[in-house]
Amino acid sequence: MLSRTADSAPAAGDATATLFYAYLALLVWLPLPLASARPWAWAVMEVWVYTLAAAWIWLYARRRAAWTLAFAQAKPVLILSGLWLIYGMAQLLPLPAGVVGVISPEVRALHAPLGALGAGPASGWPTLAVDPYAAGVAWLKGLAYVLVFALTLLLVDSRRRVRLLAYALIFSGLFQAVYGGFMTLSGLEYGFLHEKWTYRGFATGTFVNRNHLAGYLGLCLAAGIGLLIADLGGATGPRNARQRLRGLIRLLFSPKARVRLYLAAMVIGLVLTRSRMGNTAFFAGMLAAGAAALVLVRRKTRATVVLLASLVIIDLVILGAWFGVDKVAERLEQTSIAGEDRFDVTRYGLVLWRDHALTGVGAGGFYAAFPRYRGPEVAGVYHHAHNDYVQFLVEYGAIGAALLGPVVLLSLGAALAALRRRHDPLMRGMAFAATMGVAAMLIHATVEFNMQIPAYAATFMAILALAWIARGLSSAD
Repeated sequence: MLSRTADSAPAAGDATATLFYAYLALLVWLPLPLASARPWAWAVMEVWVYTLAAAWIWLYARRRAAWTLAFAQAKPVLILSGLWLIYGMAQLLPLPAGVVGVISPEVRALHAPLGALGAGPASGWPTLAVDPYAAGVAWLKGLAYVLVFALTLLLVDSRRRVRLLAYALIFSGLFQAVYGGFMTLSGLEYGFLHEKWTYRGFATGTFVNRNHLAGYLGLCLAAGIGLLIADLGGATGPRNARQRLRGLIRLLFSPKARVRLYLAAMVIGLVLTRSRMGNTAFFAGMLAAGAAALVLVRRKTRATVVLLASLVIIDLVILGAWFGVDKVAERLEQTSIAGEDRFDVTRYGLVLWRDHALTGVGAGGFYAAFPRYRGPEVAGVYHHAHNDYVQFLVEYGAIGAALLGPVVLLSLGAALAALRRRHDPLMRGMAFAATMGVAAMLIHATVEFNMQIPAYAATFMAILALAWIARGLSSAD
C-alpha cells in the first residue's frame, strides 16, 4: 500500500477532486481575514485543514485515494516535520521541577514569576514551555502547516492541478495587490471589512502589516514567474513581417500575456507597500533563482534569458518609477541599524536564546520571556522577534532548529535537482518558483516574522511541497 503512486490511481484523482478545490479555496481564503492572524481566523484554518486531512484518510481507507510519488520522495521532510511536532508536544508535558531545572534552568526560573501573572504554573510540575497555553496554540497551527504540506503533495497529482495551484496563488496575489493599491491610491484605507488603523498610506491589502503583504506577494509572484517560464516557446521566431505580426497578436491574446499583466499589477502592489526588505527579498530571490536556472538548466533557451531580464528591467525601472520604487530606495538608504528597534530586539533575542540554547522557551513564549532580557532602549511589547531565525531559536532551541532547518534545505535541494534533471517545461517552471520562493523567504526572514503569520506560513508550505512535485510528478500525468 505504501508504494502506490499517482501513476497507478487515475480514479483517485476524481475522488479527490472536491478535496483539491476545497484546498485551493483554503489558500485563497487565508490572506483575507487579516492574513488569518487572529484566533478565530486561524481556528477556521485549522478546522478546514484537519477536515481535508481526515477526508483524504477516509478516501485512502476506501482505496479511492493513493500516495503520490512526490509524497514518497518527500518522506525525509515528513519524518522531520513529524519529529518536530512530537518535540513540540514534549514541550507541553508536565515534568518534575528538578528535571526541568536540569534540562533548562532558566525556564524553571521563569515559571515562578509567570505563574504569579497567570501565564504559567505557579506550583506543581512545570513544562519546558514558559507559556503552555501559547505553546498549545502554536502546536495546533504547526500541525495545520505540516498537513498543508502533505495535502499539497497528495492532492496536486497532475499537470492540470499544478497549473490550477499556480493560478490560485496568482489570482490571490493579484487581488491583494489590486485591492491594496486601490485603497492606498484612493485614500479610502480599508483593510478587511474595517478602516485601517495602521500603515495608512501604504498598501496592506487585507493584511495588517505591509511587510507581511510584501512577503506574501513575493510567494505569489514566484508562482506566476514559474508559470511564465513553463509556457515559454522556443528560441526561433517568425521569419517575415507578416508572421511576426501574427505572432505578436497571438501573444497579446494568449494566457502568457494575461499572466504577465497580473505579475505587473502584483509588482505595483509590492512597490506600494514601500517595504524595504519585502522588495529586496523579491528581486534578490528572483535573481538567485535566475542564476540557479542559468547554471543548472542544460538546454537554456534565449526566451528564458530574455524573460528574466525583462522582469528585472520592466518591473524595477518602468513600473517602479511610476509607482514609487524611488521611495523604497530612499527608505533603504536611510536605514540605519542604530535607528531600528528590530535590530535591538534581535540582539537581545540572541542573548535570550543563549540562556535557553538547547530546548528554547517553548513555542509562542517569546513575548513572555523577552521582557527579562531587553535593554532600556527597547520600548513597547514585542510578541515576535522581527527575525524568524531568532524567533525559532528562542522558542524551539537548537533541537527544534535542527529539525526545522533541514525541512527547508531539503526542499530547496529538491527544487534545484528538478531544475537540473527535469526536461518538462512545467516542472522546470515550478522548480524555479519553489527556488525563488525559498530564497525570498530566507532573505526576508532576517528582518521580519512572516512565518508567524498563518496566511504566509501555509502558502510557504505549499511552495515547499511544489519543489517535491516538480521533482517527482510524471510528465505524463
